[in-house]
Amino acid sequence: MVQKAKILLVDDRPENLLALEAILSALDQTLVRASSGEEALKALLTDDFAVILLDVQMPGMDGFETAAHIKRRERTRDIPIIFLTAINHGPHHTFRGYAAGAVDYISKPFDPWVLRAKVSVFVELYMKNCQLREQAALLRLQLEGGGHTNAGGSKEPAGLLAELSARLAAVEEQAEALSKQLDDDSADAAAVATAAHLERKLTGLRRALDALEPGTGGGTAALPSQN
Repeated sequence: MVQKAKILLVDDRPENLLALEAILSALDQTLVRASSGEEALKALLTDDFAVILLDVQMPGMDGFETAAHIKRRERTRDIPIIFLTAINHGPHHTFRGYAAGAVDYISKPFDPWVLRAKVSVFVELYMKNCQLREQAALLRLQLEGGGHTNAGGSKEPAGLLAELSARLAAVEEQAEALSKQLDDDSADAAAVATAAHLERKLTGLRRALDALEPGTGGGTAALPSQN
Protein backbone atom coordinates (compact mmCIF):
# COMPACT_ATOMS: atom_id res chain seq x y z
CA MET A 1 0.00 0.00 0.00
CA VAL A 2 1.48 3.33 -1.09
CA GLN A 3 1.71 5.84 1.73
CA LYS A 4 0.26 9.26 1.03
CA ALA A 5 2.56 12.27 0.75
CA LYS A 6 2.28 15.08 3.29
CA ILE A 7 1.81 18.70 2.19
CA LEU A 8 2.49 21.46 4.71
CA LEU A 9 0.17 24.49 4.55
CA VAL A 10 1.44 27.53 6.44
CA ASP A 11 -0.78 30.60 6.91
CA ASP A 12 -1.83 32.64 9.95
CA ARG A 13 -5.40 33.07 8.64
CA PRO A 14 -7.71 30.03 9.17
CA GLU A 15 -9.87 30.96 6.16
CA ASN A 16 -6.82 30.81 3.90
CA LEU A 17 -5.89 27.38 5.23
CA LEU A 18 -9.44 26.21 4.64
CA ALA A 19 -9.32 27.48 1.06
CA LEU A 20 -6.02 25.69 0.41
CA GLU A 21 -7.45 22.46 1.80
CA ALA A 22 -10.46 22.77 -0.50
CA ILE A 23 -8.22 23.28 -3.53
CA LEU A 24 -5.77 20.48 -2.73
CA SER A 25 -8.22 17.88 -1.39
CA ALA A 26 -8.60 16.46 -4.90
CA LEU A 27 -4.96 15.29 -4.79
CA ASP A 28 -5.93 12.82 -2.03
CA GLN A 29 -2.78 13.45 0.02
CA THR A 30 -2.28 14.29 3.70
CA LEU A 31 -2.67 18.03 4.33
CA VAL A 32 -1.01 19.40 7.48
CA ARG A 33 -1.86 22.86 8.85
CA ALA A 34 0.51 25.32 10.51
CA SER A 35 -0.69 28.76 11.61
CA SER A 36 2.77 30.30 12.08
CA GLY A 37 6.40 29.92 11.05
CA GLU A 38 7.25 28.49 14.47
CA GLU A 39 4.50 25.88 14.17
CA ALA A 40 5.71 24.95 10.69
CA LEU A 41 9.29 24.43 11.90
CA LYS A 42 7.99 22.24 14.73
CA ALA A 43 6.05 20.05 12.27
CA LEU A 44 9.16 19.69 10.11
CA LEU A 45 11.09 18.23 13.02
CA THR A 46 9.15 14.98 12.95
CA ASP A 47 7.46 14.60 9.55
CA ASP A 48 8.65 14.45 5.95
CA PHE A 49 6.82 16.64 3.43
CA ALA A 50 6.60 16.59 -0.35
CA VAL A 51 6.11 20.36 -0.63
CA ILE A 52 5.45 23.41 1.56
CA LEU A 53 2.93 26.16 0.73
CA LEU A 54 4.15 29.13 2.73
CA ASP A 55 2.40 32.46 3.24
CA VAL A 56 4.77 35.43 3.11
CA GLN A 57 2.86 37.94 5.28
CA MET A 58 2.64 36.50 8.80
CA PRO A 59 3.03 38.19 12.20
CA GLY A 60 6.20 37.38 14.09
CA MET A 61 8.28 35.07 11.90
CA ASP A 62 7.29 35.85 8.31
CA GLY A 63 7.56 33.52 5.32
CA PHE A 64 11.05 34.66 4.30
CA GLU A 65 12.47 34.03 7.77
CA THR A 66 10.68 30.69 8.04
CA ALA A 67 12.09 29.61 4.66
CA ALA A 68 15.59 30.61 5.76
CA HIS A 69 15.31 28.32 8.82
CA ILE A 70 13.99 25.48 6.65
CA LYS A 71 16.87 25.78 4.18
CA ARG A 72 19.48 25.83 6.97
CA ARG A 73 18.36 22.44 8.29
CA GLU A 74 19.89 19.44 6.58
CA ARG A 75 16.71 17.40 7.06
CA THR A 76 14.46 19.95 5.35
CA ARG A 77 16.63 22.01 3.00
CA ASP A 78 15.57 20.08 -0.12
CA ILE A 79 11.81 20.34 0.45
CA PRO A 80 10.26 22.52 -2.31
CA ILE A 81 8.69 25.75 -1.03
CA ILE A 82 5.93 27.61 -2.87
CA PHE A 83 5.45 31.14 -1.53
CA LEU A 84 1.93 32.57 -1.45
CA THR A 85 1.38 36.30 -1.00
CA ALA A 86 -1.56 38.68 -1.14
CA ILE A 87 0.71 41.67 -1.81
CA ASN A 88 2.76 42.23 -4.94
CA HIS A 89 5.65 44.56 -4.19
CA GLY A 90 7.25 44.14 -7.62
CA PRO A 91 10.31 42.27 -8.92
CA HIS A 92 12.45 42.93 -5.86
CA HIS A 93 9.92 41.28 -3.57
CA THR A 94 9.67 38.28 -5.91
CA PHE A 95 13.46 38.01 -6.12
CA ARG A 96 13.64 37.95 -2.32
CA GLY A 97 11.30 34.96 -2.36
CA TYR A 98 13.49 33.02 -4.78
CA ALA A 99 16.62 34.07 -2.87
CA ALA A 100 15.06 32.57 0.28
CA GLY A 101 14.86 29.21 -1.48
CA ALA A 102 11.38 29.14 -3.01
CA VAL A 103 10.77 27.11 -6.17
CA ASP A 104 7.77 29.28 -7.04
CA TYR A 105 6.14 32.54 -5.99
CA ILE A 106 2.40 32.95 -6.47
CA SER A 107 0.35 36.08 -5.83
CA LYS A 108 -3.19 35.87 -4.42
CA PRO A 109 -5.81 35.49 -5.68
CA PHE A 110 -4.36 32.54 -7.60
CA ASP A 111 -5.87 30.13 -10.08
CA PRO A 112 -6.86 27.02 -8.06
CA TRP A 113 -6.20 24.69 -11.02
CA VAL A 114 -2.70 26.10 -11.56
CA LEU A 115 -1.80 25.80 -7.88
CA ARG A 116 -3.12 22.23 -7.72
CA ALA A 117 -1.17 21.29 -10.87
CA LYS A 118 2.07 22.74 -9.49
CA VAL A 119 1.69 20.95 -6.17
CA SER A 120 0.85 17.65 -7.89
CA VAL A 121 4.16 17.73 -9.78
CA PHE A 122 6.16 17.93 -6.56
CA VAL A 123 4.01 15.23 -4.95
CA GLU A 124 4.75 12.90 -7.88
CA LEU A 125 8.48 13.62 -7.66
CA TYR A 126 8.42 12.95 -3.93
CA MET A 127 6.64 9.62 -4.41
CA LYS A 128 9.16 8.54 -7.07
CA ASN A 129 12.02 9.40 -4.73
CA CYS A 130 10.38 7.33 -1.97
CA GLN A 131 10.12 4.38 -4.35
CA LEU A 132 13.75 4.82 -5.34
CA ARG A 133 14.87 4.77 -1.71
CA GLU A 134 12.90 1.56 -1.19
CA GLN A 135 14.65 -0.08 -4.14
CA ALA A 136 18.03 1.07 -2.83
CA ALA A 137 17.27 -0.42 0.60
CA LEU A 138 16.37 -3.77 -0.96
CA LEU A 139 19.50 -3.65 -3.09
CA ARG A 140 21.63 -3.05 0.01
CA LEU A 141 20.11 -6.17 1.56
CA GLN A 142 21.06 -8.05 -1.60
CA LEU A 143 24.64 -6.75 -1.47
CA GLU A 144 25.02 -7.61 2.21
CA GLY A 145 23.67 -11.15 1.77
CA GLY A 146 25.08 -11.79 -1.70
CA GLY A 147 27.72 -14.25 -0.53
CA HIS A 148 25.39 -16.60 1.39
CA THR A 149 24.13 -19.86 -0.09
CA ASN A 150 21.29 -22.14 0.90
CA ALA A 151 21.48 -25.83 1.82
CA GLY A 152 21.56 -26.84 -1.87
CA GLY A 153 24.54 -24.63 -2.56
CA SER A 154 22.65 -22.18 -4.81
CA LYS A 155 22.37 -18.46 -4.33
CA GLU A 156 19.14 -17.53 -2.49
CA PRO A 157 18.88 -13.87 -3.69
CA ALA A 158 18.09 -14.76 -7.32
CA GLY A 159 14.36 -14.29 -6.76
CA LEU A 160 14.98 -11.01 -4.96
CA LEU A 161 17.06 -9.76 -7.88
CA ALA A 162 14.21 -10.47 -10.28
CA GLU A 163 11.72 -8.69 -8.02
CA LEU A 164 14.05 -5.70 -7.64
CA SER A 165 14.54 -5.47 -11.39
CA ALA A 166 10.79 -5.55 -12.02
CA ARG A 167 10.07 -2.90 -9.38
CA LEU A 168 12.85 -0.66 -10.67
CA ALA A 169 11.56 -1.00 -14.22
CA ALA A 170 8.14 0.23 -13.08
CA VAL A 171 9.68 3.27 -11.38
CA GLU A 172 11.83 3.97 -14.45
CA GLU A 173 8.75 3.91 -16.67
CA GLN A 174 6.83 6.27 -14.37
CA ALA A 175 9.80 8.65 -14.10
CA GLU A 176 10.15 8.75 -17.89
CA ALA A 177 6.44 9.53 -18.30
CA LEU A 178 6.68 12.29 -15.68
CA SER A 179 9.68 13.85 -17.42
CA LYS A 180 7.81 13.89 -20.72
CA GLN A 181 4.83 15.52 -19.00
CA LEU A 182 7.06 18.21 -17.54
CA ASP A 183 8.57 18.91 -20.96
CA ASP A 184 5.16 19.09 -22.61
CA ASP A 185 3.73 21.42 -19.97
CA SER A 186 6.76 23.76 -19.88
CA ALA A 187 6.91 23.21 -16.13
CA ASP A 188 8.95 25.10 -13.57
CA ALA A 189 12.72 24.80 -13.97
CA ALA A 190 13.01 23.50 -10.39
CA ALA A 191 10.60 20.63 -11.11
CA VAL A 192 12.42 19.74 -14.34
CA ALA A 193 15.78 19.76 -12.53
CA THR A 194 14.42 17.55 -9.75
CA ALA A 195 13.06 15.07 -12.29
CA ALA A 196 16.42 14.97 -14.07
CA HIS A 197 18.17 14.32 -10.75
CA LEU A 198 15.74 11.48 -10.07
CA GLU A 199 16.48 9.91 -13.46
CA ARG A 200 20.23 10.07 -12.82
CA LYS A 201 19.75 8.25 -9.51
CA LEU A 202 17.60 5.64 -11.25
CA THR A 203 20.34 5.09 -13.83
CA GLY A 204 22.93 4.58 -11.10
CA LEU A 205 20.68 2.12 -9.28
CA ARG A 206 20.02 0.19 -12.49
CA ARG A 207 23.77 -0.14 -13.13
CA ALA A 208 24.35 -1.38 -9.61
CA LEU A 209 21.54 -3.91 -9.98
CA ASP A 210 22.80 -5.11 -13.36
CA ALA A 211 26.24 -5.67 -11.83
CA LEU A 212 24.70 -8.25 -9.49
CA GLU A 213 23.38 -10.41 -12.32
CA PRO A 214 25.09 -13.81 -12.75
CA GLY A 215 28.29 -13.61 -14.75
CA THR A 216 28.95 -9.94 -13.98
CA GLY A 217 30.96 -10.31 -10.79
CA GLY A 218 27.93 -9.57 -8.57
CA GLY A 219 28.37 -8.49 -5.00
CA THR A 220 30.89 -5.75 -5.71
CA ALA A 221 28.59 -3.06 -7.10
CA ALA A 222 28.51 0.30 -5.38
CA LEU A 223 25.15 1.86 -4.64
CA PRO A 224 24.39 5.29 -6.07
CA SER A 225 24.18 8.21 -3.67
CA GLN A 226 20.64 8.95 -2.46
CA ASN A 227 21.32 12.65 -1.83
